[in-house]
Amino acid sequence: MSGDAFREVVEEHWAALEAAPTSGERRLRVSQLPVLTEQGALVAAVDHDGFRHVLVPVHPHLKIRSGLDGPVLHLHKRPLEDEETYQTYADLACLRTDLNDLFTELCADILAATEGLSNNPVKALYRVLDRWKALFQPQGAVLGPEQLAGLFGELLVLDRLLHLDPSAHRLWRGPEGHHHDFTSGDLAVEVKTSTKGEGRRPRVHGLDQLDAPQGGTLSLAWFRLHRTVSGGSGVGFLELLERTLRSCDDEIALLDLLSQAGYRSVDAERYRDVRFVVTEERWYEVTAGFPSLTSRALVTAGLPISVLDVEYTIDLSGETPVPMAPDAVSRTIDRMIQESA
Repeated sequence: MSGDAFREVVEEHWAALEAAPTSGERRLRVSQLPVLTEQGALVAAVDHDGFRHVLVPVHPHLKIRSGLDGPVLHLHKRPLEDEETYQTYADLACLRTDLNDLFTELCADILAATEGLSNNPVKALYRVLDRWKALFQPQGAVLGPEQLAGLFGELLVLDRLLHLDPSAHRLWRGPEGHHHDFTSGDLAVEVKTSTKGEGRRPRVHGLDQLDAPQGGTLSLAWFRLHRTVSGGSGVGFLELLERTLRSCDDEIALLDLLSQAGYRSVDAERYRDVRFVVTEERWYEVTAGFPSLTSRALVTAGLPISVLDVEYTIDLSGETPVPMAPDAVSRTIDRMIQESA
């Protein structure tokens, strides 16, 4: 069905509902739309105040995205029940009747997107909302070269975790301000990258970044990256990012983490030519003797912690510390998934 046809259909349904007797204060007048999903059909609705709604069927245990709560659009979870059925919906409402024409355009897009993604209708809903929202977002600052390399390194680790568990985005804590990039139970991984051709000298931010979890273990993953030109060898930044989104079972949650890390999907084209080749990868166990400056070590030495915003560089260029063997790295990844279960 075309966009014009969807507009006509949804307008016809709303017009018929508005002509029907007014419903109770907490009730909706509803009409099933001709767009089917695995969860059921989409529904047009009008409430007691005359506001228009479109309802997208969802699984009852699904959590609906928060933050869209008026004054124009309102999105929340709503159950509908009659004598024979009970169905949960993502209910999108327009709370201004003078904007009904724009709401019709938005809903026509939602119907078209849902028809093409009938196995995941709420994902289609979010995609349309995000695309419309992008129209009004000011262009922000792009990620700098070091930020891009750092995020690429974290996505490399996340990609490995997601191959084992599509919910592994929950282990990515760095964007939320946690002092370790990935945590699971008493295990943690800190990720560092370098685009320099020689030396292994990661920059450490704070006295707790190389402090293992209490009673647990910390690994440091270090990647040397070589940035290449568009169409060259290596992996595209957007290619890796989109791969993690496909693997993840909650694309919206991952997009939120990416936003906190400085990446916005509205700026995707600005990163289209960014590619990296991983020329070296080393993982280390951060144990006694590993070069570090931590709060725990200072306390153990009896020194007062009276300095803030500590940053320092460690040198891993020599023979020691010895990096982890590949099978030990795989066991660490596996253990993180097992700890999170």
